[in-house]
Amino acid sequence: MGKTLFDKIWDAHVIQNVEDGPTQLYIDRLYAHEVTSPQAFDTLRDKGIGVFRPNQVIAMPDHNTPSDQQEVINDPVGRKQVETLKANCDCYGIRHFSMGTPDNGIIHVVGPEKGLSLPGMTIVCGDSHTSTHGAVGAIAMGIGTSEVAQVLASQCILQSKPKTMRINVEGELAEGVTAKDVALYIMAKLTTAGATGYAVEYAGSTIRNLSMEGRLTLSNLSIEMGSRAGLIAPDDVTFDYLKGREYAPKGKDWDEALIQWRELKSDEDAVFDKEVTFQASDIVPRITYGTNPGAGIPIDGTIPCLEDVAEEERQQLSAMLEYMKFQPGQILENIPVDYCFLGACTNGRIEDFRAFASIVKGRKKSPNVTAWLVPGSWAVRQQIMDEGLDVILKEAGFELRLPSCSACLAMNPDKVPAGKLAVSTSNRNFVGRQGPGSRTILASPLVVAASAVTGRLTDPRKLMHENSSL
Repeated sequence: MGKTLFDKIWDAHVIQNVEDGPTQLYIDRLYAHEVTSPQAFDTLRDKGIGVFRPNQVIAMPDHNTPSDQQEVINDPVGRKQVETLKANCDCYGIRHFSMGTPDNGIIHVVGPEKGLSLPGMTIVCGDSHTSTHGAVGAIAMGIGTSEVAQVLASQCILQSKPKTMRINVEGELAEGVTAKDVALYIMAKLTTAGATGYAVEYAGSTIRNLSMEGRLTLSNLSIEMGSRAGLIAPDDVTFDYLKGREYAPKGKDWDEALIQWRELKSDEDAVFDKEVTFQASDIVPRITYGTNPGAGIPIDGTIPCLEDVAEEERQQLSAMLEYMKFQPGQILENIPVDYCFLGACTNGRIEDFRAFASIVKGRKKSPNVTAWLVPGSWAVRQQIMDEGLDVILKEAGFELRLPSCSACLAMNPDKVPAGKLAVSTSNRNFVGRQGPGSRTILASPLVVAASAVTGRLTDPRKLMHENSSL
């Protein structure tokens, strides 16, 4: 019987299998940021252990970094976390991309764009959305603080091998439908627990036709289904994206790597523990209405009524709608919005800013909307300016901010006030995620852009049609 892509990468990294226990798995790359790493470094000090292979660790601050200026972090807790990360990296000889430098940004954006995340790797980070890096054909997993300490000390981790699931999406995406909509659609169908205990491989013609940025978005959201990892078999799209990147192999090393990478795919006779298939023709621009990413509907759809859901789910639905100030059966299209956020490790890449700019070009930001447009890295920000997108944004009344996790989570100054409604390209809409008492609708960059110029939740296809008629 053939092997899945996940099995091939996993098996190649097994150091030993513990009897009646987990696997000792070798880790190629550890990413560290300021929030989850301090305790791990403290553990090493307490035990008198050094960092085993510091060259395989990359660190940078991102969660606490402000997006309006980066001269100083005013929050004392955030400032201490950032300073502690730098001190730990200096102490142990770890490569550190400091705040405000050209190498910095959101760790899950910088890793792939610098060629630090490569096909066939095992990658971990003390952050849920490490699954992003699986888009290049790697096993990428979020881990806990104690596990970060394990990797720092030994370059290995103890992990139980998950089951495998393949999610196929077939067909061509319609106008205005993005990888974000694909992810939100899958989560609504499978629920936020639908992939618990599995590593997911995305496959099918729709996935093969996604850009690298789209694949990174899709893999990023794998964790929101409970998946341990989400990965996509590397192909020419992957290789074209990685070639020439700063830390990618060069010359003869590239040629040799490419031969190996082309073998990284599930065998035709591989058997997955679970397999599902969706049709791209069923997917339209989507939004969330609740307080988990799986509570989603088409942008022109209606919120479920209580009688439409299973009896055991009605209490949860009622609680979500009470928090969001929505009603069962309500249509959300055209409701007023207060904040619009473009960014995060989900949608902070150049393709996302191109999409946003395509909608707002020739239009003006609604005066009723506060908009935060935050690149995922300094490299993305520079590319925005090189392509003249910053001029389009400025003429439309938008400000291009500095790289940061920004309004994805309430750990820096970009907080949505209590009661206000934000349409966001980020990955989570949990209670208080973007600020205490804030309300979040997850959506694609196109939906966020359309909403930012109209001041209400807007189907981007309507504005795209207006553009085509000009």
